Amino acid sequence: MTETHPAVTYATYLRVPELLDLQHPRTGSDGRIAEHDELLFITIHQVYELWFQQLLHELRGDAREPGAGGVQGALAAGEPYAVLGLLGRVRTILKTLVAQVDVLETMTPVEFSSFRSRLESASGFQSAQFRELEAVLGRRDDRLVPASMRGDAAWDRVAAAASRPSVWASYAAFLARRGHAVPSEILEADPALAVPSSEPMVEVIVSVYRDDEAATLVAERMLDVDEGLQEWRYRHVKMVERTIGTKQGTGGSSGAAYLASTLFRPVFPDLWSARSRL
Repeated sequence: MTETHPAVTYATYLRVPELLDLQHPRTGSDGRIAEHDELLFITIHQVYELWFQQLLHELRGDAREPGAGGVQGALAAGEPYAVLGLLGRVRTILKTLVAQVDVLETMTPVEFSSFRSRLESASGFQSAQFRELEAVLGRRDDRLVPASMRGDAAWDRVAAAASRPSVWASYAAFLARRGHAVPSEILEADPALAVPSSEPMVEVIVSVYRDDEAATLVAERMLDVDEGLQEWRYRHVKMVERTIGTKQGTGGSSGAAYLASTLFRPVFPDLWSARSRL
């Protein structure tokens, strides 16, 4: 007898029933009035996490294995036009993240305060996926993985990402394979350590812009991604200020004050420095 399986439908393929069962506002669950805007707050942040997952999918890939997928795999394979397509998608996703702030800003401070206490110690600073995204791009510092989070599977992935070559390291290796004189201290650097801005590397970037059209296009698209991330940080800061002013953030964070301190910190500083030499 031939075994039959239910036909795949829109709902079963996307698991729509399970997806729509993941939003559980805490107001109203204890017999008190359900606050209308809590569902919006939950939905927006769950969508952010889905987009962070997609960004990681587009960027990462074993930097040492050509064809491993993602931007890093395409760089390792020496395929600049594949890199351009992937980075273009990353840039567009970042623009979508910025647009979601517009939706969240339709909620007034009074509406947010009506359920804010239900967040208790929950905070956006606890997003392991965003920290992993920063690690993949190149962030390396002691605050990347909070001590209290060590041993958690999601945060272990952040630590693992911070021990592998970053997107910037992958681009440097890509340039070296194209014959550019990338400094050995960049190519041989411990991937777990921060790569400081390098005057010799800036000179390499300048030469790339003058002599290597394909690598220049990749650099420009990387700059788009860097700018897009900074734009999202800025809109996030202003949204927090608009919603809670200078109050302390949830989970004991300093709120807008900390977020403001992260502004104007490029992930690819040498690409910006090279602009003054061209």
